[in-house]
Amino acid sequence: MSARKILHLHFGKEGGAERFFVNLVQGFQERGMEQRFVIRPDRSFLPDLQALGPVWQNNYRRLSLSTPWLTWRTHRMVRQWQPDVIMAWMSRSSRLIPNYEPAVKLTRLGDYPRHLKHFRYNDTIVSNVPGIAERCRELGWDRPLHLISNFPREVTPKAVDRARLDTPEDAFLVVGSGRFVRRKGFDALMRAAAEIPDAWLWLVGEGEERPALEALAAELGMAGRTRFTGWVDEAMHYVAAGDVFCMPSRHEPLGNVILESWLAGVPTVTTRSEGPSWFVEDGRDALMTDIDDVPAMADAFRRIRADGALADTLVANGRAKLAAQFTKERVLDQYIDLFNGRI
Repeated sequence: MSARKILHLHFGKEGGAERFFVNLVQGFQERGMEQRFVIRPDRSFLPDLQALGPVWQNNYRRLSLSTPWLTWRTHRMVRQWQPDVIMAWMSRSSRLIPNYEPAVKLTRLGDYPRHLKHFRYNDTIVSNVPGIAERCRELGWDRPLHLISNFPREVTPKAVDRARLDTPEDAFLVVGSGRFVRRKGFDALMRAAAEIPDAWLWLVGEGEERPALEALAAELGMAGRTRFTGWVDEAMHYVAAGDVFCMPSRHEPLGNVILESWLAGVPTVTTRSEGPSWFVEDGRDALMTDIDDVPAMADAFRRIRADGALADTLVANGRAKLAAQFTKERVLDQYIDLFNGRI
């Protein structure tokens, strides 16, 4: 009998990983899967999940009176609802997986685990890049591992009118998107953009580093040419308005935003962080720089600006790789095969 019911355990916050979570579960719904969800309270994507099935909200903190209640309630629901698949997202969520033999029990990892103690009831681990699977083996994981990567949201990118952000139509525009945390390297991106006197910069997202980035923009003389959009419903429309997209991360397990920039048709620059080092080909589908190499990043922007043929090549090859390796149908097929024991 084919797997038809999935219980998702997800305690992430807000960002690209959460956008992919929504993309994937919407794809499961299109394949006829019945789903239920346990997530953090008050997430922006709550309405998207509520359209797909029942949602329970809880922070699932280790030192919380509500945690034993959530554990009991979830295990009771599993016995009554009898899901075919129990899918945890990241290590923390795996603690909630019960020892329920009839279901396929897995954790989908989008970052490198520090230990394996939460995975005792897992049948398998799914990683979205080879390096995460290798880390699990190094930590002693001896059960099955599967590599299933990501896909970008299926939208038709429509460039945001630059006038909406008071940006000249003929400006050389650099765009970055993601959570404003130190590991994302937006400070390095801003310094690189500042090396090009007439470059403008859009930073699409939000996070704890925003005040520091705003102060840095003022320090570098970039405040008048930098726009902070805050969180937006669809970042790809903002990316599509740029002349170049940059992912400056110091640590990046995959790099969903590169998939989005390829879909948006914008030439891309990225650091040699973990994920891009796996799937990006330097000079073919993006330009790569060492982490925190601000002069090299600025030089990559200049190369793309000066060489239209290079920019066109990066865009064409990025889209080709996206179509060959990171499609919705491919990823859904791989998960369905896993759920049904075909891989």
